[in-house]
Amino acid sequence: MSIEILDHGPIREIRLARPPVNALDTELCRALIAAVNQAMADDAHGIVLSGGERIFSGGMDVPHLLAHGDDRNGLLDSWHAFFGAAKTLADCRIPVVAALTGHAPAGGCVLALCCDYRVMARSADPARPYAIGLNETRVGLVAPEGIQRLLRRVVGAHRAERLLVAGEMVPAEQAVQIGLVDELADGGQVVARSVAWLQELLQLPRQPMLQTRQVARVDLQEALAPELIRLDRFIDAWYAPDAQAALQELAARLRQA
Repeated sequence: MSIEILDHGPIREIRLARPPVNALDTELCRALIAAVNQAMADDAHGIVLSGGERIFSGGMDVPHLLAHGDDRNGLLDSWHAFFGAAKTLADCRIPVVAALTGHAPAGGCVLALCCDYRVMARSADPARPYAIGLNETRVGLVAPEGIQRLLRRVVGAHRAERLLVAGEMVPAEQAVQIGLVDELADGGQVVARSVAWLQELLQLPRQPMLQTRQVARVDLQEALAPELIRLDRFIDAWYAPDAQAALQELAARLRQA
């Protein structure tokens, strides 16, 4: 199973469970969509999205995507699954907290940005902090306009530009200072703090809170509209020679890890 389900009273924890790094392949993305929808069907009052120890998600499974080769339709299907997972989180009618138990690059960061609140782990070794960011340019990709809007929404336009262009991964301590994450916790307490934040939120009158939240998140939902993702153009860029060279280099490094 690529997803584990745990309940904390009316709060549903959805844990990414695809070792070693919770890389987002087509199956995991679709399992996440199903799990979020099931949580709502089960009348959960909130969701915690968590990952594994030291890593929330390593982002998209690049070797899996490269295995599609020239099969453009297969590649489109995989990316549709990922953006579908992001949109499912953005559209979720109950609050969602990202429990960032470790690193959250690229696709992992996108999923976190679609949540209401982000709690990130402090590294036990200050010299090797956990990091989060949209590092697409470093692997030869261009973050679509809609994804860039997700980052602008939380850190502001100019800072988002600098982070996106450089493909910068932001250490946890800096991420909380710039608003990319909302709070830090010791690694073993990230999920507990996420549950506690939801429990406090759920003490508010339910319908006014949910309706206010719905209004406040319209821009988040609009960012993931197809016309702002432009998936066909994204796939064209995927097949560009410089992108393929960078992606193949990344895949080679992953094989050696």
